[in-house]
Amino acid sequence: MTSASGPASAIAISRELERVMSADRGRLIAVLAAGLRDLELAEDVLQEAAVSALTHWGRTGLPNAPAGWLLQVARRKAIDRLRGAARADRNARALALLLEQEAAPEPQNIPDHRLRLIFACCHPTLEPKSRVALTLRTVCGLTTPEIARAFLDAAPTMGQRISRAKAKIAASGIPFEIPEPESWPARRDTVLTTIYLIFTTGYVAGPDEPRDLCLEAEYLMRLINRLQPHDPEIEGALAMILLTAARRAARVGADGASLPPGEQDRSLWDTARIAEGRATLARAMDRRRPGPFQIKAAIADCQMADPAPDWPQIAALYAALWQHEPTPVVRLNAAVAIAEAGDPAHGLALVEDLSAELSDYQPWHAARAALLAATGAVDAAAMAYREAIARAPTPAEALFLTRRLTILEGAQAG
Repeated sequence: MTSASGPASAIAISRELERVMSADRGRLIAVLAAGLRDLELAEDVLQEAAVSALTHWGRTGLPNAPAGWLLQVARRKAIDRLRGAARADRNARALALLLEQEAAPEPQNIPDHRLRLIFACCHPTLEPKSRVALTLRTVCGLTTPEIARAFLDAAPTMGQRISRAKAKIAASGIPFEIPEPESWPARRDTVLTTIYLIFTTGYVAGPDEPRDLCLEAEYLMRLINRLQPHDPEIEGALAMILLTAARRAARVGADGASLPPGEQDRSLWDTARIAEGRATLARAMDRRRPGPFQIKAAIADCQMADPAPDWPQIAALYAALWQHEPTPVVRLNAAVAIAEAGDPAHGLALVEDLSAELSDYQPWHAARAALLAATGAVDAAAMAYREAIARAPTPAEALFLTRRLTILEGAQAG
């Protein structure tokens, strides 16, 4: 294995290893899992390789291709594991493949098999929630608590779900490959949902995160669109990502508070992404096969209407989305749209009806606070704002809500 000459400091080694694992973990897991057909083993040997890197790189210097070094060492560790295991047919095939790969030169570039990994994680035999959670964990390296928060679950419960899904993939021999066209309908929607969740995780986290999950999601969505062209739901999902990403630079104001689309500085919007997103959505709609992702893209487009969001149309689109996805979150968003369209009392009534289902969901508290304020229930609104602030997922969101609370209390004092 070729290396840069000379030892390196422990701090430099640790930083470089952290950078490589952050940037390339998903691709490394995908390559390893494709040969091993075992996600748990792939993760284990990559972690062992990372531990070895701390010692080896500190002694010999950083390798020229750190990710390639990790892949090669992980393969060797997998060979050791499989040689010591029972020689089942599957293990024997994996071992033969690993021995062939191990004899090859150390790779300078890691092939991108993440789409194969996503389709394995989204196999129809896995429960839908597990498919999404497992993909977020293995492809993007999200932690179990992060995934649990996205699903309003406890971290131990989500950890058990992910472990069961990994075990089922290994036991069932689920292939790590892109499915044939006839298998796409059963797995498309979960794959699209997974990629959009990757996008929203990066969007909420902001631009300072070490991994740009928004760009990762956009890349994966474009890849799927190229593999399966002329599918209106794939086009709708891509349009939704492009239109939402176009507002990314404007979603936080100069004071650090998050801003809804109607209050953003439109000069900061990415006009190229807006144009591409609208053109992509138009192509999807021309196919006359409406679906939830196209509706969500249309909602994103209506939020960017000039000179302000088209709330009546947004409310109508959420009513259409409800026919596809009758979930509490869709009903909450519909209630907010109804209120913004001119009927805050009706919107508030719908929000209150969701208390049993969404009382642990931070956006429910934020929406309730805004609608209580809009209907004149100032004291109740202030309490709701304080609860929403306490549950805010980011400092930017907390600051936005704090500003609203300050305005409310100032008006009450005046």
